[in-house]
Amino acid sequence: MRILYQLLVVLFMMLQGAAGKHFIPRPFDPCAAQNGRCFPGICRRPYYWVGTCVNGFSCCRRYVEV
Repeated sequence: MRILYQLLVVLFMMLQGAAGKHFIPRPFDPCAAQNGRCFPGICRRPYYWVGTCVNGFSCCRRYVEV
């Protein structure tokens, strides 16, 4: 029975790889979701502050002129 369980786990991992998905998902990064970058200190031109990164840096986003 234990061998069957291990075979099912291996099959599941192979299917995840074939689908192109990560077996262990990456942590969600809210700064990258807003098209921002993490900078130490304050945001300088041409960037503006949109939040705080996980590591405590400033999340800065580039100005987009229309």
